[in-house]
Amino acid sequence: MSRKFILALDEGSSSARAVIIDMDGRIIGEASRAIESRFPHPGWVELSPIDLWEAPQECINQAMSLAEVNADDIAAVGVTTHRETIVMWDRKTGKPVHNAIMWMSKQTDDIVREWTERGLNDEFRQRTGLRNDSFFSAAKIVWLLRNVPGVRARAERGELAIGTPDVWMLWNLTGGTAHRIEPSAASRTALFNIELGEWDVEFCQMLDIPASLLPEVVPSIGWFGDVAPGILRGTAANPVPVTAMLGDQQAGLFGQACLETGSAKNTFGTAGVLTVNVGKAPQIMDGMCSSVAWKFGEEMTYEAEGVVFHSGQTVQWLRDKLGLFDSAADIERLANSVATNGGVYLVPAFAGLCDPHWDRNARASIMGLTLESSSAHIARAGLESMAYQTRDNVDKLIAGGIDIPVLKVDGGATQNDLLCQFQADILGIPVARPVGLERTVLGIAHLAGVHVGLWTLNSISDLWKLDRTFEPRMPDDLREDLYLGWQDAVAATRQFGNRTSH
Repeated sequence: MSRKFILALDEGSSSARAVIIDMDGRIIGEASRAIESRFPHPGWVELSPIDLWEAPQECINQAMSLAEVNADDIAAVGVTTHRETIVMWDRKTGKPVHNAIMWMSKQTDDIVREWTERGLNDEFRQRTGLRNDSFFSAAKIVWLLRNVPGVRARAERGELAIGTPDVWMLWNLTGGTAHRIEPSAASRTALFNIELGEWDVEFCQMLDIPASLLPEVVPSIGWFGDVAPGILRGTAANPVPVTAMLGDQQAGLFGQACLETGSAKNTFGTAGVLTVNVGKAPQIMDGMCSSVAWKFGEEMTYEAEGVVFHSGQTVQWLRDKLGLFDSAADIERLANSVATNGGVYLVPAFAGLCDPHWDRNARASIMGLTLESSSAHIARAGLESMAYQTRDNVDKLIAGGIDIPVLKVDGGATQNDLLCQFQADILGIPVARPVGLERTVLGIAHLAGVHVGLWTLNSISDLWKLDRTFEPRMPDDLREDLYLGWQDAVAATRQFGNRTSH
């Protein structure tokens, strides 16, 4: 085919990125732009929906220019974004009714408590595979319906649309012609029936959410709509289609070539997310969430997922708030300047604890300090906290009967050899780091390319290349002693947080 490049759009919690990828799976042009969070009240975290579209739009032109490609060179577009965050807008004007409410925002806590008092916790678990928690989209939608003047009436008249960031981006990419979502993102809203593979209309009624707000659910690969004229650099003789969409963690799972049941990856991003392919049927396990990995044609593949709120963001906090080092890359040198953590543990519960604890009242703490403790011990404890939280979730998977022989890792933090080695040590299993750590954007690019014939599903595994395997080398007794210290630190943190929350 004449068109040989894929445009991949990857929008995270704090930045947007556009990437041009060639037929060999190589990045030949990329651009990124930061997106600023807004904090209108303590515990609230919002984003400007305008920024959520203008940022990737700006990046598109920059990336295409750097790659020296035009619209006619682009075979297809793939879109992946962070999940759970919600945007609501007017179907006719495209104007948002409010800021986007972020996945980490806690302004919906009262709604979650109300649903708990109504006895809906089991309904959430059984119907959606998720928890009744502020983390997911359902409560955010209800908050908008209750708190933004006129929104309830407009929604009931069918004038408004709702979507996660990928849906909002697709709407704008297609000039307001496509209001679609695929199952991986839909399954993180807490409105998607995990067994039936469709919106749970009955549950929407129970939560008083008009189903007319929701986008059409389509497979993860296929035709989502054509990019509107003027968005891509140059003029295309034929429309450029959007051919793949996935939630960011599912895109990372695909980009890590975790296509077989039991294959797993852990992404060290702003948050940390452990994701494992569990096959063709959902598995609801204690302490974990069950979601859709992807849907190809009529076939659904499921995942089990454990999220930690603060992973790479812990490093940012140590840098920006405590000033322990000048750049994120410096933390490895500082942490390596001491042989151990010196008994220091950092529990990064800045917004509570997510999987497997689900304690939003917990508050971050640094404990085990003595007069001998230094900035190096705190830095090391921060790095180690990322690995400990991963083990918390891996242990839940193992308890649920899922064997993980090797853990693939990605995200910027995995450039840190100390982190990767400690992760292997504290898990007692090999950790595999690929060539090219941006597996999320590569995953959605590869999927988009499959639809237009650049690759096949069978060839995706060939695009994954190993950089290094970190083998566990820590003695078993030391491993378990260190992990016991972490468990004690988490227990103390939770006890303090729940005491002060009253």
